[in-house]
Amino acid sequence: QVRLVESGGGLVQAGGSLRLSCQVSGTIASIKIMGWYHQAPGQLREMVAAFITGSSTYVRNSVKGRFTISRDAATNTVYLQMNSLKPEDTGVYYCALDSYRGVYWGQGTQVTVSS
Repeated sequence: QVRLVESGGGLVQAGGSLRLSCQVSGTIASIKIMGWYHQAPGQLREMVAAFITGSSTYVRNSVKGRFTISRDAATNTVYLQMNSLKPEDTGVYYCALDSYRGVYWGQGTQVTVSS
């Protein structure tokens, strides 16, 4: 049983910051991808930052220099630090884990960036 729970979303003004958290519980097999996805209303879900196989880190070009993904192994928590937020960053952010046993998603946390 694997469960992902996101938190940390909210309403901020453009230029502000938020830190999203994803707490992971359950027994996890080898991880292929562990990261964050963004979905704006009516749009496709897009990967924004992730840890991938080979100890690599992916960050979407549109958020490079603004978003940083990190993890705390002791608490099984993955973070997304979002700085210099823009209105286009608005949407639901989902935590996802793609393991060799299956794909798991959190329920998402809403981020709203006002002008």
